[in-house]
Amino acid sequence: MIKVEHLSRTYGTRVALSDVSFSVARGEVLGFLGPNGAGKTTTMRILTGYLPPSAGRVEVAGFDVVRQSVEARRRLGYLPESIPLYPEMSIRDYLDFMAKLKGVNAKARPEQVARAMEQTRVHERANQLIGKLSKGFRQRVGLAQALLGNPDVLILDEPTVGLDPKQIIEARNLIKGLGGEHTVILSTHILPEVSMTCSRVVIINDGRIVAVDTPEALTARLRGSESVQLEVRGPREQVLARLRKVPHVLSAQANRDGDGRTIYTVACKLGSDARESLAEAVVGSGWGLLELRSVSLSLEEIFLKLTTSEEAVRA
Repeated sequence: MIKVEHLSRTYGTRVALSDVSFSVARGEVLGFLGPNGAGKTTTMRILTGYLPPSAGRVEVAGFDVVRQSVEARRRLGYLPESIPLYPEMSIRDYLDFMAKLKGVNAKARPEQVARAMEQTRVHERANQLIGKLSKGFRQRVGLAQALLGNPDVLILDEPTVGLDPKQIIEARNLIKGLGGEHTVILSTHILPEVSMTCSRVVIINDGRIVAVDTPEALTARLRGSESVQLEVRGPREQVLARLRKVPHVLSAQANRDGDGRTIYTVACKLGSDARESLAEAVVGSGWGLLELRSVSLSLEEIFLKLTTSEEAVRA
């Protein structure tokens, strides 16, 4: 649905993007992450046809964003970080106006406007002036205009900025639910947004892609091993010795004790699943297994590793 191939963009002598390539499948929700100045906003502007690339090409729904700009834009819904709203218009009038600009048929406009307001939970204030709305409600109105025209692709830049905790949860559920019906790129600085809504992430740093993968796969690659955590009631040194003998175990260490229980972290060979063997080793030795779970790096840890080192991880 979206293809980005060898994209570059320069501003005079400054290189904002260099050889950026990635793709987004139909119905996928992709997180696009990067620190300030990484090239994230420049990429979003090129994808939406706002800014031409210096080199490379982008396709949206099969249309080149430069050579077939109008056709590509017809299939795009865009929520910019700074939303261009008209404070003197009501929500309903604004959305009707935006639907006209998008070429939505006059007969279909009322239904589409009503549906967008319902999806973004602004329908109860349909006749209120935008200028009197809170920042959170303005953000939701911006998301509603992006949904007009039922676009194939949605590009959302910081969609939960200014929302209160309840509204953030609602927005996350909405964005997650848009996958399948729409292809979504979610650009954000808020890492939990990606963890809770996206199936795959692209991380950009200094104008270059440093990672394209699922958070789970990135965790395994960066660690070079898979990690399992166990809580066991039993003699600490004996448990450690037994865990280290389990096939595919690279190392085992005890983290903390309390009330006769010890938490162990076990590193296993990449691609192995030693959980069943670990459980059998503990239970078969007559010790109490209170918990066993796989442990992943947090998205914050992945992000920091990839944007503060020269290491690149690609799908």
